[in-house]
Amino acid sequence: MDLPPLRPGGPKRMRRFLSLADFERAQILDLLALAQKLQDKPEPRALRGKVLGLLFLNPSLRTLASFQSGMAHLGGNSFVITPGQGTWGLETRNNVVMDGTAAEHIREALPVLASYCDALGVRAFAEGKNLLEDLSEPLFSTIDQLCDKPLINLESAMNHPAQALCDWRTLDELKIASGGKFVLTWVYHPKALPLAVPSATLHMAAMRGMEVVVLRPEGFALPPTVMGKARVAAKSSGGAVTETSDRTLALKGAHVLYAKEWGSTTHYGAPEADAKLRAELQDWCVRENWFANAFADAKLMHCLPVRRNVAVADEVLDGPRAVVQRQAFNRLVVQMAILHRMLA
Repeated sequence: MDLPPLRPGGPKRMRRFLSLADFERAQILDLLALAQKLQDKPEPRALRGKVLGLLFLNPSLRTLASFQSGMAHLGGNSFVITPGQGTWGLETRNNVVMDGTAAEHIREALPVLASYCDALGVRAFAEGKNLLEDLSEPLFSTIDQLCDKPLINLESAMNHPAQALCDWRTLDELKIASGGKFVLTWVYHPKALPLAVPSATLHMAAMRGMEVVVLRPEGFALPPTVMGKARVAAKSSGGAVTETSDRTLALKGAHVLYAKEWGSTTHYGAPEADAKLRAELQDWCVRENWFANAFADAKLMHCLPVRRNVAVADEVLDGPRAVVQRQAFNRLVVQMAILHRMLA
């Protein structure tokens, strides 16, 4: 991994942005400082003549729009490939007989796309069948090997670093102390969703030095490897990581409630068992009464998209606690810093 060294001498170009865990805390702070600098003093010609390629194997709204907008604000250009929608369908499995609908394999397609651009961003969700396999990030590891240009993780099986970076910036803007209490809570969704955002969010808050509590029902504990890495990050930054299913205990004295949906880890890859377990948990919809024991000005965060009155109630999303729109805007700000560090 080619990481950007700190001053003196100034930072070199960043070759990979795959996980916040690949960086030292000071390097993340340096990147956030660059984001603020670019917001205060725009550089509309910084990436003039540069091209960003964006490959989305899964749907997107904020990630797609904010990276394109960020590249344009810096004077560069971008192209977007969504396989099967105007382009050939892509096969991602290794050693497969390609007699299905996919006309092209990622082993040929990705190096070609990389040759057309100066940096490449790729979104590739978890397969959602085998937890241990998804934890090892097999597809994104292949993408990493195939790409000889700077590479950005636009969300993989277990990570979403650009979202985590924007959340860090949002916490800074809210002036929430690094030692504040940060509750990452599971919320209801009618189907199992990936572990990428909760895993990245947990690590971000731990790395920031916060008192992190993972609030989740039984059967939805985050994987031990994810929790273990976060605890190591928390220890080095002066934070702490715990978990509980007790909502009252978790939210006592909380500064931030970060709501996120994810699938059952007990029944990972077993949709019927997962559905049966979550069917009894529809009361895990964030309402104003959740904040009874939190700080009076405690904030509600969510990465979006969010299902209203399923995951979070209108009264919270439309009230003063919600900072979800600011989070979304900050995607643009921090991603401009990532692009600048890679290509300027």
